Formats: sequence, structure tokens, C-alpha cells
Amino acid sequence: MIEVKEISLSDKRGKKKFFKFLIDLYKGNQYAAPNFYFDEFAEFDPAVNDAFRFADCRMFLAYKDGKVAGRIAGIWHRGANEKFGKNELRFTRFDVIDDFEVTKALFAKLFAWAKELGMEEIIGPISFSDLNEEGMLIDGFDKEASYIELYNYPYYVEHMEKLGAYKVVDWTSYEIEVPKERDPRAQRIADALKEKYNFRTIDMGYLFKHDRAEFDRYAMKCLDVLDEAFAPLFGTSPINEKQKRRELESIKQVFVPELASAVVDENDDVVVYGFMMPRISVAMRKGKGHIFPFGFIPFIKAMSHIERADMMSVGVTAKYANTGAVAIIIDNCLQGLIKLGVKYLETGPELEENRHIQQLWQKWNPKLIKTRRCWGLKV
Repeated sequence: MIEVKEISLSDKRGKKKFFKFLIDLYKGNQYAAPNFYFDEFAEFDPAVNDAFRFADCRMFLAYKDGKVAGRIAGIWHRGANEKFGKNELRFTRFDVIDDFEVTKALFAKLFAWAKELGMEEIIGPISFSDLNEEGMLIDGFDKEASYIELYNYPYYVEHMEKLGAYKVVDWTSYEIEVPKERDPRAQRIADALKEKYNFRTIDMGYLFKHDRAEFDRYAMKCLDVLDEAFAPLFGTSPINEKQKRRELESIKQVFVPELASAVVDENDDVVVYGFMMPRISVAMRKGKGHIFPFGFIPFIKAMSHIERADMMSVGVTAKYANTGAVAIIIDNCLQGLIKLGVKYLETGPELEENRHIQQLWQKWNPKLIKTRRCWGLKV
């Protein structure tokens, strides 16, 4: 017998069951990187996540024979619908045992809600903003998930296809082997660009250690650039000051000086930035939703002995988008990776048609390792 129960956003015990199901489902899986509880509670707390000002959310748990067997959350993102002229309901945090009947029961709740709202389509997995995990893994099941990705078993794809789901967009991730030495040509190009446009690089590492107020000021400017640069992309919505502040605090938790770079113009405005972080997936697995106690030592090790880094985001203002300014960030990023002895850099999920971002890494022979999909379902 399958029963689906709605979890109130104010029900802390119910939400903990919702978050814990993912950890239990992927126990022992060497590729999964389950979210930390503090991240998930914040994401689904209207008092913390300011996206709730223009979005509504409902959370559901499925039980089979009295045991939790699946979960799903629906997001009515009024802001994104207005921006793109859509009537869509999003789904996120979909996880399930290998039982298609459980999947059907979960999605039935979303179909019913979508009809109540007058929505025409259900899309996902996609969360409140582009700052969150998005896309269901359809290829690369033997690759480890990063902090900004969710892993899923291959049978999820079969379940979606049985539901009649279709591709909306795909995101791709690439692996780059970090060179042993800095590229002299890249250095010359970066230096020439800085001289031509009177750019200067901000030492974010120094500010992080010695002047947190200035660090925060420049980091917020970077997030302004992110908001501008990502605006035209699929599924994105503007992020306000409160959301940026929350993102800034998350960045600080995994900040490594050599893995961040920001470039400003003569007016002290950030024109391009790049942010990478160490791969902390082992800590996420061993912590089982927490950093303390079992995830702490793996976290410290991941932050201090970095073999693999993850590219979180690169952004450039529209004014300098066609000047090659991103080359400065690429050069700075590679310098940092080489200094730390990092062996591999993995890009975050990139829209497959975003050729501009993919071309940034072509010189270093990127290897396609993962593909994630946003599915669509007609209501």
C-alpha cells in the first residue's frame, strides 16, 4: 500500500524525515554527496530563503507498507513564470526507491496542485534559483557528485520516461586536467587586457584574512555580476540582496584564497569573477547530513589537500562580455590550481547550448563526464 503525506513547511520533524530519506537511500553509495541538513533546512525555511517572497512550495513524502519510499517538493515560482511568460510548476528533491508506483503517486500530487493553479507544465528537477542544484543525472552515473549537484540512480530516468516526460534542456559537466605550468600565451593575453582596459585584480585571499568588510563588499559585487550574467539563461530569476547575503555566507564556508578571483575596472566595479571550491563530497557522505562529528576531519582534509576542485561559477558584465576579459579569470584560476597542486578541475553544470562558456576551456581538452536533464510533463 502506497500513501503520500504532505509535510508542512513548519513541521521540523517531518522535514527532517524528508531530508533524511536521501541520506538513507544513498547509504554506502560512493558517488552520492547528500546535502547537509543546515543547507536544506535553510532552503525550505520561508524566514531564511527570501525566494519565498515570490514562490510557494509544497513537500510530500511517500510511504510504502509504512516505510518512507520517496519524496518530492513542488515549487510554484511566480517570479520565474512572470519573467519567462510561462505557466510552470517546478519539481525538486525528487528521490524514490525503484518502484514506479511510488513515483506515480508522488507526481500525482504535483499534477493535482498544478491543475489547481492553472499551470500548463511541470518541469524539473529545478529549485528556487540557479544557485541551487538542478537537473537529473542521465549520464555519468559512475562519477562523483559535487557540492552543487545531486546524484541519482539510473532507474530515475526510466521512471521519468514511463511518466511520459520529455527533455526540456540538458546541462553538461566537463573534467579538465590541470596543467603543470602556467601558459605563457594566456599570461600575455591577460596582461594585455588589464593594460588596455585599466583593469586590476583584487586579492580576495588577502581581504578574506585581513579585511572581511572589504571582502564582503567585493564578493557582493561579484554576485551582482552573477545576477546580470546569468539572467538570460534557462530557469533563472533575479536574486535579491538577502539571497546574495545568504549565498555569501555559504561561499565563506568553503573559501580557499587561491580558488577565487575578481577583476575590477577603473571605477572599482567588478567586471569579471571566478569562484572554485575544493571537492568536499567525501565529507558530505561521511557526515550523513552533518559536518560534526564524522564529517569534520574529511572536511578539513578536503579543504587543505585538494586533488579535485569544482568550478562554481564564472561571470562577466555585459559591457565587457565580448572583450575577452574572462581570459584574465581563466589565467588567475589556473595559477591558483597549479599553486595548490590540484590535479583536476570539474566545471559545474552548463547548459549544453551555452557554447560561449564551454569554449573557455577548449585549450585544455575538456572531457565530457556528466549530463543532467530538466524534464517536462504536460499537465
